Amino acid sequence: MSQVTEYSEKLMDHFMNPRNVGEMENPSGVGTVGNAKCGDIMRMYLDIDENRVVKEAKFKTFGCGAAVATSSMATELVKGKTVQEALEVTNKAVMEALDGLPPVKIHCSLLAEEAIHAALWDYAKKNDIVIEGLKEPVNDIDETEEFYKMQGE
Repeated sequence: MSQVTEYSEKLMDHFMNPRNVGEMENPSGVGTVGNAKCGDIMRMYLDIDENRVVKEAKFKTFGCGAAVATSSMATELVKGKTVQEALEVTNKAVMEALDGLPPVKIHCSLLAEEAIHAALWDYAKKNDIVIEGLKEPVNDIDETEEFYKMQGE
């Protein structure tokens, strides 16, 4: 993906008009992740039906415009997907859907991916099920960020 130095129109739209903002009563799964370095905190709520399909997704994010936009896009990307498909929504998918992120904001897309995983983890624990490929989420994505830096991404 090419280096983006400014915010895309799509990212600005999701920041100015975020989709799916708010809390959810009785969510199937909820996940909260943060980044201690920048102070962003993201909470993702998922409503998953008996067929293990994400019917609704909501978020509350404390952070910069890019954190709000990646949260908004992540909720849009997981709605209507099975839990297995939702697990496959990566930070790269979120970035691509927003037409890119500046390098200093890539951690926001990592937060979105981890928030999805944390909500799915909560859902799996509540229902005593295993979601293939799902690992226990990290609370601070700084750990994950170091991994991505080592991978040269």
